[in-house]
Amino acid sequence: MRCTIATLLLIMVMLSASTGSATPAHYHPEGNVNIEIVSDNGEEFITIPFKDIKTGSIHIIKKYLEAKRGENYSIGIRNNTPERIGVVIAVDGRNIITGKKSFLKNNETMYIVEPYGYTKLEGWRTDQNTVHRFYFTDIRDSYSVRTFGDSSAMGVIAVAAFRDREKPIIYERQMKKENAPESAFAPYEKSESKGYESGAAGTGFGREQYSPVIKDKFKSESTPFEKILVKYEWREILCKKGLLKCLPEQGNRLWDEDEYAPYPPGYIDP
Repeated sequence: MRCTIATLLLIMVMLSASTGSATPAHYHPEGNVNIEIVSDNGEEFITIPFKDIKTGSIHIIKKYLEAKRGENYSIGIRNNTPERIGVVIAVDGRNIITGKKSFLKNNETMYIVEPYGYTKLEGWRTDQNTVHRFYFTDIRDSYSVRTFGDSSAMGVIAVAAFRDREKPIIYERQMKKENAPESAFAPYEKSESKGYESGAAGTGFGREQYSPVIKDKFKSESTPFEKILVKYEWREILCKKGLLKCLPEQGNRLWDEDEYAPYPPGYIDP
């Protein structure tokens, strides 16, 4: 497997991720960088396009996504360019590598995706070999609120893609399967934080998973060339906003009848 190592921005490259040219099952080209939010069974969550605009040199894509309570999810990133890129990724406003508040800037820790490569990011990084899984949950159980009391960017998965200003050194390194410890950890115990209204969706800090990375030098351009913002909401919220066509359940004319016969319109008891 080809991987790069890099610092300056403490960039990280997934050793366990596929960085070749294989196309994921639900890949749909949209721009220079595509992201997909997928469940553990490989199914892509429903997305609804919202905005696709150009602001100066930055291409901005916004869309909504239907979140499903309690489901683990991963963020798949496809680099459609012939050069490697750095991606700053924030979930609920927090950088998924450092946990720090993210402003999608080039001085933040980011992941590297190789030319025409694809990588899948599955959780909050707690060390060089470990992540804790993303899962959709109530705002009070979200990692951002439970750990930092921060709901300023709740329900948003954000990716900012940066080009490399320099040609990096590329290293070859093989990871042997026998070196990967088996995960025997129970999911993190959920709790509720007080003071936050229920109803909004957030991302929890789930079970531990082995996920090695290496560090590499990467000097990014000062501004991203593309930003992708995904606002995830529960189905009922998307229905209320009219973003999903949610028809009321049809009744059964023989099963759901009234208990007694109604009076005719305008009837007066003689």
